[in-house]
Amino acid sequence: MDFSVSVPTQELVRGVREFVVKQVQPLEAQLGEPWSALEPRLREVRASARAAGLWTPQRSLPLSEFALVSEELGRSPLGHYAVNCQAPDVGNMELLELAGTAEQKKQWLEPLAAGSIRSCFSMTEPERPGSNPTWMETRAVLRDGSWTIDGHKWFTSSADGARFAVVMAVTDPDAPPHLRASMIIVPTDAPGFVHVRNIPVMGHAGSGWPTHAEIRYQECRVPQAALLGGRGAGFALAQERLGPGRIHHCMRWIGICERALDMMCEHAARREIAPGKLLGTRQAVQQWIAESRASIDAARLMVLHAAWKMEREGQRAARVEISTIKFFVAGVLQEVLDRAVQSLGALGMTDDTPLAFWYRHERAARIYDGPDEVHKQVVARQLLRRFGLELK
Repeated sequence: MDFSVSVPTQELVRGVREFVVKQVQPLEAQLGEPWSALEPRLREVRASARAAGLWTPQRSLPLSEFALVSEELGRSPLGHYAVNCQAPDVGNMELLELAGTAEQKKQWLEPLAAGSIRSCFSMTEPERPGSNPTWMETRAVLRDGSWTIDGHKWFTSSADGARFAVVMAVTDPDAPPHLRASMIIVPTDAPGFVHVRNIPVMGHAGSGWPTHAEIRYQECRVPQAALLGGRGAGFALAQERLGPGRIHHCMRWIGICERALDMMCEHAARREIAPGKLLGTRQAVQQWIAESRASIDAARLMVLHAAWKMEREGQRAARVEISTIKFFVAGVLQEVLDRAVQSLGALGMTDDTPLAFWYRHERAARIYDGPDEVHKQVVARQLLRRFGLELK
């Protein structure tokens, strides 16, 4: 196997690393402030990213190369925002590029890619399990050339301040389960789009930050042309969106792990625990460092292999690899963050470092885009099928 990375990609990765360290990480001191206080400085950094040719890297790079870039961006909570490849916008760009009409691309994709607007993704419902996108209550009915949408969503990512939502709704309730739903583009100022609240998550209620929202669609009407892709194609589009998205997430998590490991090592090498004795002399801390190094390296190779297989054989052929990295890397992330917090002690509990921020926000890694248990079931079913056991 060839594990080499091309020279241009190595140079790009180094450039992204330098950009994150010099321009993005200094903004982290404002993580606890309202988004309105941070946004002006972030806007300046985004302008620098555009000037440096780092803007929307996912649109020009193969998935395996973008994975390496995404890892570097993941070393700061603001890394992906700085270059306009943050969720859910990156996924919505991919959907519009894949299935959008010429008019939809002009109206929504172009300003989204330019960073002049934000978007949100509206699929999960409080009354239905988010891990089953074939079972939902939100309905869209076509009448007189318009879709009328009624339903209740939550964890609609980044709805506060978004210009439009990509909504998953049942359009053909009598069709087979995987053909019942469609995706529809809904402007957030459309009549009947009701932003109920920003959902407090782990003590964080948003303060203007792009966060998760509860939304009600109350006879929300949009033109028939707002349909994204074919009627009944919602599930297929969701899978197309989520596959690359899991690669993006996993590499971002690895970037977090690398930064957390650096912080753990730096602290262990400098922190005195007794006169003349450093934290890094303790065997337990050495084991945390070694275990973290091994887990991160294993996770990276697994993700790059999944991206490589997706590029060459397609998403369906790589479904086992995609599910495997989703639960494995999420678990590595939790372990490494926990070790880093533990090694920093009281400092790790404060907001003086980004560790506490990540510890709160990234616990969801084992839940969103499918909980760990569902992905483990997918992997086990595929393996057992090779031995003649078919599970429904």
